[in-house]
Amino acid sequence: MGIVKLRRLWYIISAVLVTGAIFVTAIDGLNFGIDFTGGSLLSVRFEERPTSVEIERALDGVDVGSMIIQPVGKTDVNIRMKVLDETTHQSVVSKLDEQFEGVTELRFDAIGPAIGAELRNKSLWALGVAFLAILAYIAYAFRRVSAPIKNWKYGVVTILAAIHDVLIPIGVFSILGMTMGMEVDTTFVVAILTVLGYSINDTIVVLDRVRENLHKISGSFEEIVNISLKQTIVRSLNTSVTTLFALVAVYLFGGDSLQPFALALIIGIIAGTYSSIFIASPLLVTWEKLGRK
Repeated sequence: MGIVKLRRLWYIISAVLVTGAIFVTAIDGLNFGIDFTGGSLLSVRFEERPTSVEIERALDGVDVGSMIIQPVGKTDVNIRMKVLDETTHQSVVSKLDEQFEGVTELRFDAIGPAIGAELRNKSLWALGVAFLAILAYIAYAFRRVSAPIKNWKYGVVTILAAIHDVLIPIGVFSILGMTMGMEVDTTFVVAILTVLGYSINDTIVVLDRVRENLHKISGSFEEIVNISLKQTIVRSLNTSVTTLFALVAVYLFGGDSLQPFALALIIGIIAGTYSSIFIASPLLVTWEKLGRK
C-alpha cells in the first residue's frame, strides 16, 4: 500500500473538495436559522397539508411580517416570521386552527436579532478556541519529538487536516441550503465541534504511531510513515464505519429535527477519516522533504 507515495493524488482530491466548498460558501453563503438571524419559527402539523398560498391567506390579518413557509415531510410545515410576542403567537395558531382541520403545534421558538448575533459570534469563538487548544495540546504531547520533524509541525498538520474536515461539511450545507432550504443553527456548530474532536482523535492515533516507530524502525521518514499507516488504517476504518452505521440510523429514523445534525456528522466523519489517513501523515513527509531541500 503506497499511500504516502500517491500523496499528490490525495492532495489534488482534497484541493478540489476544499476549493469547491470555499467557492460555494463564498458565493451562496449559509442558510442561517433563527438561532443566528433572530425571528420566530412555528412548526405545525396538519391532517391534510394546505399549500403555502392558503397558509398566507389564513394569516393575512395577523401582523407577522414577511413569511417563509417550508414544507417538511408529508404533513408538517415550518413557518418563519419576525419575532412574535405571545399574543401574536396565539393569534397565529388560532387562525390556522380556524381555517384548517387537525392542526397541531409542534414547536415555537422566538429569538431576538441581538441574541442571534451573539450566538453567531460565540460559535466562531468556540471554533477558534478549540483550534488553539488542539495546537497547544499536540505540541505538548509530541514535545519529545525533534527529528526529523519538529514537534509543533505535528500540531500544524493536525490543524490543517481539521480545517479540511470542517470546510467540506460547510460547503455541502451551503449547497443544501440553496437547493433544499436546509438551515445552519447551533446544532450544526455542535456537530462541527464533534467532528473536530473525532477527526483529531483519529489523526493523533496515526501520528502517535509515527512517533513510536521513529524510535523502533530504521529507514527513511517516508518509509516509517507508510508503515505506521499500514498499522493503523484498519483500526481507523473499522471505528469510522461502525460510527457511521449509528449515524445513518439516526438520520433515517431520528426525525426531521435530527437529520441536519446527523448529516453534518456523517459528512464530517467521512472527511475526517480520509484526512487522517491520506492527508495528515503524507503532509508530514512532504514537509520533511522540503526541509531537507
